[in-house]
Amino acid sequence: MLRSQQQFYYMKQSDKENLVDILYEDNHILVLIKDSNISTQPTEITPYSLQNLAKDFIKEKYNKKGDVFLHPIHRLDKKVCGIVLFAKTSKALKRLNEQMREKKIIRKYIAEVEGKFLKKQAELKDYIAHLSHRAKIVKKDQKGSKLAHLAYKVIKERKDSSILQIELFTGRYHQIRAQFSNISHPILGDTKYGSKKKIDKIHLCSYFLDFLHPVTKKRMKFEIKPFFLKKSQISIY
Repeated sequence: MLRSQQQFYYMKQSDKENLVDILYEDNHILVLIKDSNISTQPTEITPYSLQNLAKDFIKEKYNKKGDVFLHPIHRLDKKVCGIVLFAKTSKALKRLNEQMREKKIIRKYIAEVEGKFLKKQAELKDYIAHLSHRAKIVKKDQKGSKLAHLAYKVIKERKDSSILQIELFTGRYHQIRAQFSNISHPILGDTKYGSKKKIDKIHLCSYFLDFLHPVTKKRMKFEIKPFFLKKSQISIY
């Protein structure tokens, strides 16, 4: 189930610098806030990405020549906003990737989904297949299927929707979107996965990140407030 939380180390969003919203930066890591509708990494179809924006920012800020070393430790779907961790050195990249493999990096999300739940707190375990630009819940024995595991807790109910806190235990393509669509609770605004409501941004945010600094070994905790929650409206905890 959802792991208990401790006091946060970093809690405020910074001002935007050159379209890059920075939570934290040092010589080894960069922690950014990704807006909706921008890719984490460039593709042949969409070269505009958070990674490229961040590289341009670093190049300009430090007057660097040539290519900038900067790699995301995890990615968010293009339509999902929230915290993204980047490594600025090969040493940091190797050590943070090890933490990811060992499931030592904690990522939590806030989502608004359609409908209300009988079970206010539970885990979802499914098998998921990555199709063309889409994820699908499939049987365990289907070729290419992978386990998708998360936990959720209902933290508020609205008239026709529920606000959830979600913790990922696996990081599959479109995992949260596909799993909640599969139980008839699509993310609000996510028409690709069955939402009936058409809005500019889907209501899914990676709001919490917890990991060990790859060099100092200090525990780093970051939290942001999802755009679809008013400041005085709800306590996430």
